[in-house]
Amino acid sequence: MGNCCSDVAGGQTAIGGTAGGHLNLANAPNEAVDRFLRSRGFQGLFSQIELSFSASGLRDRDVLSKSDPMMVLYARGKNGALEELGRTEVILNSLNPTWITKHTLIYHFEVVQVLVFRVYDVDTQFHHVDVKMLRLEEQQYLGEATCALSEIITKFDRSMTLDLHREDAIRSTQSQNCGKLLVHGEETVSSKTTIEMILRCSDLEYRDLFSKSDPFLLLSKVVEGGSHIPICKTEVIKNDHNPIWKPVFLNIQQVGSKESPLIIECYNFNGNGKHDLMGKMQKSLVELEKLYSGGQGENFCSSASAGHNSQDKVLKSRLFVDKFAESVQHTFLDFLAGGYELNFMVAIDFTASNGNPRLPDSLHYIDPSGRPNSYQRAILEVGEVLQYYDTDKRFPTWGFGARPIDGPVSHCFNLNGSSHYCEVEGIQGIMMAYASALLNVSLAGPTLFGPVITNAALIASQSVANGGRKYFVLLIITDGVVTDLQETKDALVKASDLPLSILIVGVGGADFKDMEILDADKGERLESSSGRVASRDIVQFVPLRDVQSGEISVVEALLAELPTQFLTYMRSRNIQPSL
Repeated sequence: MGNCCSDVAGGQTAIGGTAGGHLNLANAPNEAVDRFLRSRGFQGLFSQIELSFSASGLRDRDVLSKSDPMMVLYARGKNGALEELGRTEVILNSLNPTWITKHTLIYHFEVVQVLVFRVYDVDTQFHHVDVKMLRLEEQQYLGEATCALSEIITKFDRSMTLDLHREDAIRSTQSQNCGKLLVHGEETVSSKTTIEMILRCSDLEYRDLFSKSDPFLLLSKVVEGGSHIPICKTEVIKNDHNPIWKPVFLNIQQVGSKESPLIIECYNFNGNGKHDLMGKMQKSLVELEKLYSGGQGENFCSSASAGHNSQDKVLKSRLFVDKFAESVQHTFLDFLAGGYELNFMVAIDFTASNGNPRLPDSLHYIDPSGRPNSYQRAILEVGEVLQYYDTDKRFPTWGFGARPIDGPVSHCFNLNGSSHYCEVEGIQGIMMAYASALLNVSLAGPTLFGPVITNAALIASQSVANGGRKYFVLLIITDGVVTDLQETKDALVKASDLPLSILIVGVGGADFKDMEILDADKGERLESSSGRVASRDIVQFVPLRDVQSGEISVVEALLAELPTQFLTYMRSRNIQPSL
């Protein structure tokens, strides 16, 4: 799974990260470069999964012989519509087929990818027809099954047996036995192969009037038609004409192969987003490896067509490869296959600024029509994704900023009303506990995150002490800017050493600008009151309003970094999956 960026903690962990992942940037220039990359087609991180299929006990629909089965794979969209992804070959005279045809699809951690499998008996008269040309309505329907891709890849052996049923029998009181379908998923080996490079330049041109240039490198692959797709970048280095960048970690899968051409461009960063091209060249990974082994540099050229067979101006500035190392990295999916889980936790803001829950203008108003409010929506959408990675589906759930009946204001109380335990059963258990709490607490304040983060960190530390193979994800939903900012920073810095990530959703119309301080993507890494710096970025913050009307959902925006944060923790402690 992967792409590349330049940060040992963030870039290395990006291999095995997730689609749409941020690049763990450290300052405003690098955030601006990230926007620049996206404008040019940067696609983020991904992993390819190869699915194989077999069935047993299929119904025999032929009179003189056994059925001739074919399986058709669909993806079900959010609107329920089916998109056909592929078909297997036809297996003649078999009720227990093992199909040779595989299907490869891209796994997105932050999306629930619902798959539908339909099995047909292909009539003899169509055996000479290419399966792609078969009209399914002319074949005999044997049955179907449905599951999420997440369910397959979280199984220990990445295999899942599904009961086939007939769609017309779902509403029947007597379910028909239509056989079973076995689906096996395998992560493609190429997605684990990583190239680590340390790149440097010499004698870059002066582009700024009163200072040296602020260079960064952009690596793009060449696709059909000659267009370039960015796949990797370095960080911006200020005021340096001989920069040495942090290591970049590049995934072979997205490049294509070590022989595939890459366009390497050197830019001078400009705050307005119009970065100056200082030179470019075309090199494959094989050629870059030769530069490393020979200790030689390569001159940049000045033209947009610079590279092989170019007659354009050769510049004085040169590119050097100080390190070139190829390795196989364990991916996020490897850890899941090795028995690691993601444990979901929720903390909900009950401060008075949310408004009276009994009034329709309150952020906590429960609509009798069943339409979820912002809190319910965040719980449902994040929980829908994470529940597949938690086997017992018992979720610690807290509230903060409210006064329980006959008690003082609490900044971390069990949402289920118990004084002994904080867990609830399933996503619906969270929803029920939330609705019940609204009837049993008085909204108060202020908005303090420190106590709930400390509680979540305590659970994570106890798991580590007990040798648990768990990684914890705390979702905090709030309508206001945190009041105890320094205490929150202290708690986050301490928690950065634990298997814990924190997702914060801002709801309502408050100004959340100060909240972005907690998200290291937006600024410098957090520092505690004692001067200790966070060992890694564990916070992802998003205002719900920013994504409500856009193409990206709140879930995708929030969960984009989670696999990268997971791998940062595992690799920094040299933890290996038990495969």
